[in-house]
Amino acid sequence: MRVCSRDSERQVNEDGLEVTFAVNHLAPFLLTNLLLDRLKACAPARIVTVASSAHRRTPLDFDNLQHERDYSPWGAYCRSKLANVYFTYELARRLEGTGVTANCLHPGLVSTHLFRDLTGWLRAALWLAGPMLLNPDRGADTTVYLAGAPEAADVTGQYFEKRKPVRSSPVSYETDAARRLWEVSAALTVSGEPSPSLPVKNINYCK
Repeated sequence: MRVCSRDSERQVNEDGLEVTFAVNHLAPFLLTNLLLDRLKACAPARIVTVASSAHRRTPLDFDNLQHERDYSPWGAYCRSKLANVYFTYELARRLEGTGVTANCLHPGLVSTHLFRDLTGWLRAALWLAGPMLLNPDRGADTTVYLAGAPEAADVTGQYFEKRKPVRSSPVSYETDAARRLWEVSAALTVSGEPSPSLPVKNINYCK
C-alpha cells in the first residue's frame, strides 16, 4: 500500500500510471481478476480488501483519475481508498450467486512503517496521535475476521469497521460510478487478462 512520497510531486510508474492509484487500487483489481476463476472453482471463498475511512474525504474525479491536475499525496491516497470501496461493491454485484463474497474494511490507524514518508502537517498529526495508534495485531483484527469468521461467511458487499458493517460515504453507493471505475480499471490493466509472466493457470489454489 502507498500513502504518499517524501515530497509532494506526482510520480508515475513504468506504465505511465500515477503510483498511488496504481498500487492501492489497480494492483488489487488486477490480482483479484487474475484469481477469480480459481476462487469461483473453490467456492465458498472470500475476497477482503483493506480500504480506509479516508475514502470519506473526497469524491472520485473521473476526468482526473491519474491526478495530472492539482496533485496532493493525501488527496491521491483518499481517492484510491474510495476506489477500493467502489471496487468491492461492484465486485460483490458481479459475484452474486457464485459463492464468492467480497467485503472491505477500515482497519483503524495502525502503527506500522506505512506512514514513514509522511511530511508536514500529516507527519505532525501522526506524531500527536501516536498513543492512540493500534499495534499491527489489533489493526489486522477486522481483516482476519472477514477472512475466516463463520458468521461472516455469507456477508458480501459491505464496508466494515471494528468487525461491524457500517455505512460508507454516500458517494460510494453510486452504482454507475462503480461500474465506470471497473471499466476504466479493466482497460488500464488489459481487461484483467493474465500476463504471460504470471503463471496463474499453473497454480492450484483449492484446498
